[in-house]
Amino acid sequence: MRVSHATLAIVLRARPFGESDKIVSFLTESYGKITGIAKGAKRSRRRFVNSLEPLSLVNLRFQDRQNSSLAFILASDLTLGFRQLPTSLEKISFAFYLTEITDGLIGEREENRMVFEHLRDGLRYLEENRASLKFLTAFELKLLRLAGYQPLLDRCKRCSKDRRVGLAARWYFSVGDGGIFCQSCSRIGPEILPVGATTLEILADLQAAPSMCSTGLFLPASVVKEIRTVISRFIQFHTDREIKSASLLYEFASI
Repeated sequence: MRVSHATLAIVLRARPFGESDKIVSFLTESYGKITGIAKGAKRSRRRFVNSLEPLSLVNLRFQDRQNSSLAFILASDLTLGFRQLPTSLEKISFAFYLTEITDGLIGEREENRMVFEHLRDGLRYLEENRASLKFLTAFELKLLRLAGYQPLLDRCKRCSKDRRVGLAARWYFSVGDGGIFCQSCSRIGPEILPVGATTLEILADLQAAPSMCSTGLFLPASVVKEIRTVISRFIQFHTDREIKSASLLYEFASI
């Protein structure tokens, strides 16, 4: 007899499979990311009512299938639907971006309760507050830390020069190395991005912020583009995929 498992989960994505089934990916509280098949989900009026839509918080029950990477989804009961998100194109754009980058940075069955809580808290924040690039950057930096990809922002990766020592106006961020280089140690390359001292200071402050709500920092418009370029390129490097939802963010987001 196969053992069934129960856990809280956030629906990351879903797609049709055959005439009546769906393939659904969840980020779970207890088992990491799980992808499974929901038999009859497109026709069911009882087991999966409004509970397989992306961004839903659900109580999930599933079984592992022998010789298959896909789990068998037994039931998915809606706990929270984040109803305010679809009322704002800005909020829903941000929400889909949060789930997409979380999906991309976390592998299947990599148990990480803190990543689940971080995504849940991020969606709750968007439900109740205005979306902003400060919030977005704080979310991204904490996600990178929780997923094991935290960039080094306080000193040069090569010579360990402290960024706060001296009056250096220009540093360089290496996407591949995951950290900054001083001008003396920098090298030219497609994944080496110039980053100003002000931009670096703001990124370091956001990375050190105790929560996503601690985003009362002022972001000069002149550095917003630089910040987004650095973070977006770094995340894309580690997800190794196009972040489709990223293109909508800057049309709606305030600083």
